[in-house]
Amino acid sequence: MTETLSADAPAVTSDPAAETDEQWGLGGFLPYRLSIASNAVSGLIAERYRNRFGLKIAEWRVMAVLGDAQAPAGRTQRELTRATLMDKVAVNRACKMLEQRGLVARAANEADGRSHLLDLTDEGRMVHAEIMPLALATEA
Repeated sequence: MTETLSADAPAVTSDPAAETDEQWGLGGFLPYRLSIASNAVSGLIAERYRNRFGLKIAEWRVMAVLGDAQAPAGRTQRELTRATLMDKVAVNRACKMLEQRGLVARAANEADGRSHLLDLTDEGRMVHAEIMPLALATEA
C-alpha cells in the first residue's frame, strides 16, 4: 500500500516486504563496504608481513603504534588497546610475542605501579623502519 503526500514528495511504502534487495542490500551500505575494503587491505598487508618478517597483523599494529615518531615513548597495554582498536587479549598476545622475539621491551611504569611501559627495542626499530616503506607503498 503506497500513499503519496504531494507531487514533490516521494511515495511512502508501508509494507516492508515490498522493499527490494536493491534498496536494502549490503552492497550499498557504506559501513559494510568499508569493512570489506579494510579486511582486503589488511589481508594483503598481513600476508606480506608474515612472509617477510614473520609478523601477524596484530603484532604489526602494536609495532606501528610504538614506532610512531609523533607519540610519546613507552605505551601501556591499555594505551595500545585504544590506539589499535584491538581487544586487550589480542594486544596482550601480540606484546608477548614481540617481547619473546626481542622486538619490544617492557619496563616498570613509575607513574602507575600496576602497569608496564612497552617500547620498541633497537631491533624492533630496525624492523619498523624496514616495514614502513612497504606499508606506505601498499597505501599508494
